[in-house]
Amino acid sequence: MTYQHFSNYSQRMENEFNALEGKLAQLIQVSGKLRAENHQLRQELAHALSDHRQCSDKVESAKARLEKLLLTLPEEQA
Repeated sequence: MTYQHFSNYSQRMENEFNALEGKLAQLIQVSGKLRAENHQLRQELAHALSDHRQCSDKVESAKARLEKLLLTLPEEQA
């Protein structure tokens, strides 16, 4: 291999390494953003599940109170 061919080969390889380095930097950046977004979504999900539990508890409490109230009403006679 002549020096000229080696120089061209070396330059192409350098260009490919630079392109790969750029793509890797983008991947690292996107990965960090996705990790942060995933953390935020997990927090939002935990909050939503907590709210859902509280609402379910309130519905169950209201249901029990209504059932108890219905038992105190006189039955209709036809």
